[in-house]
Amino acid sequence: MAEDLQETLASGLPDGLARVMARTGRHGAVSALQRLSGGANMQSWRFELGGEAFVLRRAPSVEWVAGRHLDMAKEAAVIRCARAGGVIAPEVVAELTPRDDLGLGFIMRCAPGSPDPENALSSPPVLLEEIAGAMARVHALDPADLPFLPVLEPAAGVEALAAQFAEAGGDRPPIALGLAWLRANLPPPAPLVVLHGDLRIGNLMVDHGRLSAVLDWELAHLGDRHEDLAFGCMTVWRFGRLDKQGFGLGTVVDLARAYEAAGGTRFDPARFRFWLVYRTVWWALSALSMGRGWRSGADRSLERVVVARRAAEQDLDLLLLLEADAPEAERARALPPSARPPEPGEGEPSAAEILTAVSEWLAATVKPHMAGRERFELAVAQNALGIVRRELAARPSPHDKALSEAILARTTTLAQPGLLAALRRRVLDTLAADMPKYPALSEARRIWERTL
Repeated sequence: MAEDLQETLASGLPDGLARVMARTGRHGAVSALQRLSGGANMQSWRFELGGEAFVLRRAPSVEWVAGRHLDMAKEAAVIRCARAGGVIAPEVVAELTPRDDLGLGFIMRCAPGSPDPENALSSPPVLLEEIAGAMARVHALDPADLPFLPVLEPAAGVEALAAQFAEAGGDRPPIALGLAWLRANLPPPAPLVVLHGDLRIGNLMVDHGRLSAVLDWELAHLGDRHEDLAFGCMTVWRFGRLDKQGFGLGTVVDLARAYEAAGGTRFDPARFRFWLVYRTVWWALSALSMGRGWRSGADRSLERVVVARRAAEQDLDLLLLLEADAPEAERARALPPSARPPEPGEGEPSAAEILTAVSEWLAATVKPHMAGRERFELAVAQNALGIVRRELAARPSPHDKALSEAILARTTTLAQPGLLAALRRRVLDTLAADMPKYPALSEARRIWERTL
């Protein structure tokens, strides 16, 4: 079954890739073609030719990249520039053209190692130093060599996020809190440097504990270097390493020291905090945008709609980042009780029970016959069934437009009696329905429910 599906997905690719590679002087048949499981935005296909391994990076559709600042050709140019500047980046060997009839993308030589977060997070401390060094080299690139890169200034960036929030409904209070905080804490201008824009565990190839390639350059731009420093420190990109804020590998102090030692400028904690909040708001809105992309038809993959529910993770992270602004009495206030799910009934099975039965059937009957990308997509499908099942049981709505508008207008703050406790409860219960395995959920429960 997996083989048949793989053949369908890869239809036309082997011959097309062979033709593209022939333009580079590499001739022969393409073998071992497989869709890689990672990548929420782009497709990645690994293949072999002439005893070497390569990766095709391809956009899911023309529509999906139409609104992006960097098209596939510009992304390839950034990677080439970074590699020439001493950054450990993949080697781009070919770019697709319309005549190839393979879509939009480019081909890279496959770097050794794995991007699997567990592989990176089990590495020795030297990996954090190598990441900091790679970051410093990215920031040392000459912006004049990449004149097409967009610029991200703090004030303009915050207002762009606010517009995106309004477009998404403008009704999630934690995101409104984040936007209000960002507006009130804009940092002064900083020198513009080249930023990777997505530098984190999961976008790094690690081979035997050492950095072997920095991947996924589609979000490269010019901005404040602290944005790159903060992004990889977000809770979501530490994959459960809650005690190691520095990329899940060490402390922020460790990261700052390694960055400065590698030639980066002095670390500024205030700028770091601003960009940590900024990027958390950004990722919440990016997750929500996945749903719009699916509805528009730009990418109708199941993964797209499931990722959209990850906004609940960032609701939690924003509260954890911002609750220090609340008065001590509000931080100590007990949470209201959760709405209890209904007890299992008698008679005909409920919709939630039917969804459970379908998920169990998939696990027992379909999963043993799948591998690779198809097995990953089955896990996504089971996750989707679980989200719907838990929503039917007892998921509170995360939406409250009136409260969000009051927060943005600064007429309501975390000093309002009972607001923080109510938001904590809502976020905990929403996240328990949407992404119950998010590592920070259990820690937030331990902290927030201690007074109950």
